[in-house]
Amino acid sequence: MISLFSPRYAKEARIIAKNARKLLEYKRDILGEKAAADFEARIAALESAVKSRDAAKVEQEARQLEERWSEALPPTPDAGWRENCEVFLVAIVIAIAVRTYFLQPFTIPTGSMQPTLNGIIGVSTGELPPNILERIWDFVILGRSYVNVVATEDGTVVGLTEKSPLPFLTYSKLECGPRTYIIYAPAAALSKDFHVTWGTEYKAGEVIARGYINAGDHVFVDKISYNFRRPDRDKVFVFKTTGILGIEKTIPGDSGSQFFIKRLAGLPGDTLQIQSPYLFINGALAKGEGFRRVMSMQGGYRGYQAVGGLSDGESVSLPPKSYFALGDNSYYSLDSRYWGGVPQENIMGYGLVVYWPFTRHWGLIK
Repeated sequence: MISLFSPRYAKEARIIAKNARKLLEYKRDILGEKAAADFEARIAALESAVKSRDAAKVEQEARQLEERWSEALPPTPDAGWRENCEVFLVAIVIAIAVRTYFLQPFTIPTGSMQPTLNGIIGVSTGELPPNILERIWDFVILGRSYVNVVATEDGTVVGLTEKSPLPFLTYSKLECGPRTYIIYAPAAALSKDFHVTWGTEYKAGEVIARGYINAGDHVFVDKISYNFRRPDRDKVFVFKTTGILGIEKTIPGDSGSQFFIKRLAGLPGDTLQIQSPYLFINGALAKGEGFRRVMSMQGGYRGYQAVGGLSDGESVSLPPKSYFALGDNSYYSLDSRYWGGVPQENIMGYGLVVYWPFTRHWGLIK
């Protein structure tokens, strides 16, 4: 209770003395015995001045203690840079922890979930790209990048390979006769949407690819919820391809496991049946907003197609710990109709939100 009514200068001096003792213990091995003894004497002098209630003496002893400390332990060279590096490293560690245990970014690469989620879409327009400011704006807001490649001499396409030196940088290497062109676009988009394929001939001055490419939707995947509750039907979810033979046999051997995103249609023990364009689960028409949109055959949806291992009217029952995945773009989706169920241990999480680009899909995923 005595310290509660102490003058402000006395309270501040006690804090200085307390912190000085902590620093002394921390730096004692660096200071040496003589310097450490000197600091102890300075701290004791400050504490004595506080007890005497001599404000001037307290101020003098506190100043001398701080000056002595600065002389013995000068500031670390480049302390600002070091501090910034520490903050940066801590931020990286936090980001890695969040990615590992809570949220992970995921890019929609294909059109198997359209129009719910967009994959990478190329559009050949024949028009020259706009000015640089408009291009920057379109990229930031729409995720749109422009392509304008013109043949500089006659040639035939003999190779098209995709490179990704960085996670956010993808380009394609086009070998066309004696010339090699670097195009900042995925190889699949160039082939599918701009018809740049092996054997195509181009004359000097002819346009190889001109238009724009919209990036696929970038989503955050909730990785923690499924640790506490059972996956729900009708949710958009992400899973690994590890052990799913029907998928792995189509992936190059050095590519490793991939991640797919689909809508969860069937749980362990469910029986599913497709009568185009409808999906039936356990003998009843599938319930859920996502299923309803697909079966409405409106707004770009075309219903469910019975193909692969689930022909029209045929039923399939799921064994324990197995889940059935369907793409909303049923006519252009490789899913459980072809390669069977998804093992429970492969499920990574459910699609939570589209965080970029800022189109009509931005926001919670439904």
